[in-house]
Amino acid sequence: MTEIDRRRTLGLAGFLLPSALLVALYFAYSSDTFASWGWLGGEYAYAFIGVAVGAILLGCVVKLVRLDKPGGAFGTGLVLGGALGVLVVVAFIVVFLVAWSRM
Repeated sequence: MTEIDRRRTLGLAGFLLPSALLVALYFAYSSDTFASWGWLGGEYAYAFIGVAVGAILLGCVVKLVRLDKPGGAFGTGLVLGGALGVLVVVAFIVVFLVAWSRM
């Protein structure tokens, strides 16, 4: 495996990790998985935002520590996956505010 292939694989793994966590949180919310623990909609939202922001911060740290090595691509993937989660949250807020303003 060449270094370019290794970087692509690590970047994809870094992107898929937060993306899979965010999708799992969505399905957990849809099926109310943690209702026995007392989770309502707010706890799922906090967890979603925490995963998204945490992935961005962890990705930045990994990127800084492993800057010249192929592992830095994992950090880039984490940042992109977290940014996708933040964009989803922002889009949801915009849609909510637009709908609320038309009431």
